[in-house]
Amino acid sequence: MDLEGSAVCPWVTWFIDVASKVIVGVAVTPHQPARDAVLAALRTGISRTAPYGPFGGLPGRVRVDRGKDFLSNVVAKALGGFAVPVHDLPAYKPYRKGTVEALNSAVEQMLLVSLPGYTRRARPAQAYRPTPLEDLLSYPDFVKVLLDWVAWWNSEHRPAGVPDGMTPREAWEADPTPIEEIPEEQLAFFAMEDDGRIRKITTNGVVWRRRAYIAPWMAGHVGTRVRLRYLPHFDGKVEVFTADGQFRHLGGAYLAEAATPAQRRALARVRERNARALKADLKAAEKLSRTHYTATTTPGAPHPRRSVTGQQAQEEISRARAVDLAARALPDLIPPREPPPGWARPRSHPDTTVLSETDPPGPAAPDDHTGTEPAPDSKE
Repeated sequence: MDLEGSAVCPWVTWFIDVASKVIVGVAVTPHQPARDAVLAALRTGISRTAPYGPFGGLPGRVRVDRGKDFLSNVVAKALGGFAVPVHDLPAYKPYRKGTVEALNSAVEQMLLVSLPGYTRRARPAQAYRPTPLEDLLSYPDFVKVLLDWVAWWNSEHRPAGVPDGMTPREAWEADPTPIEEIPEEQLAFFAMEDDGRIRKITTNGVVWRRRAYIAPWMAGHVGTRVRLRYLPHFDGKVEVFTADGQFRHLGGAYLAEAATPAQRRALARVRERNARALKADLKAAEKLSRTHYTATTTPGAPHPRRSVTGQQAQEEISRARAVDLAARALPDLIPPREPPPGWARPRSHPDTTVLSETDPPGPAAPDDHTGTEPAPDSKE
């Protein structure tokens, strides 16, 4: 799959109804999915409105494998809000979740094998050549092809295990089990996170993670105290709510001054170059850290293959020590802050006033403590 000029491997996250074999929810990511993909697929599986319906509704039980993303706290809280139990299956036992495993095999054999860029296709030995980038499907095209296949699976295909040879859609409609629907206003902000902080809308928008988020509706709301909710692993948009106890939704806000696609591509190239340089340095450091010895044919201690002089060893040690000192924040490199104005300070001029032992004790002004030593109650 082609994504902004790079070949990537897409991942599909989906939920399937065990009884009717209907694919109720699906989400696609151009990399290994995280909890945001799981929540997106779960939301499409619950909603019954277009373009996700008519399949959906609140599930009676969700069975997942032992993936950390499926069993994360956010997913558990999202399902727990609707009192849906989650059963995690034992690891390395695919027969315990045969329905979704059969679906994974079906999509690979029916669809993915026919797409350009499929890497598991049989090829002659020593004849593998990657598919040219211009022949790969773009990300939107791949998602469309996959969703069309999902629609075909639900409405036209007759998979094994469905009673009376019906399609999954026919089996879903023939099932008399009542469907518990969730209002769309409850699903609008399904599984969003909230850091609990109260912020204010300013002329620059609202600040989250030291970045400004703006929206046209914020005009006239400067000074309003708000709280933010956001999807995990996505910081391009936040949802703004009032912090007055009613938790009323004001609208969405987008990142201000977001980088252009050209800037993101340039930044990606810089990061890749830095990563290659760091990998090369790590490889060289690992090679230098290993000590190889000469082979011996008689009893005796082996000798190192490479020898260094004392001067070379001392120079390398000094360079490493200098790098460590430069990277460490030493106290003498950071100037101390100014003390509070109420603290006593020593006088800088040489005139001093010494209190004798016969002087009665009493409160003294900060300027009365003079001399080269700080006062006993000084915090300097």
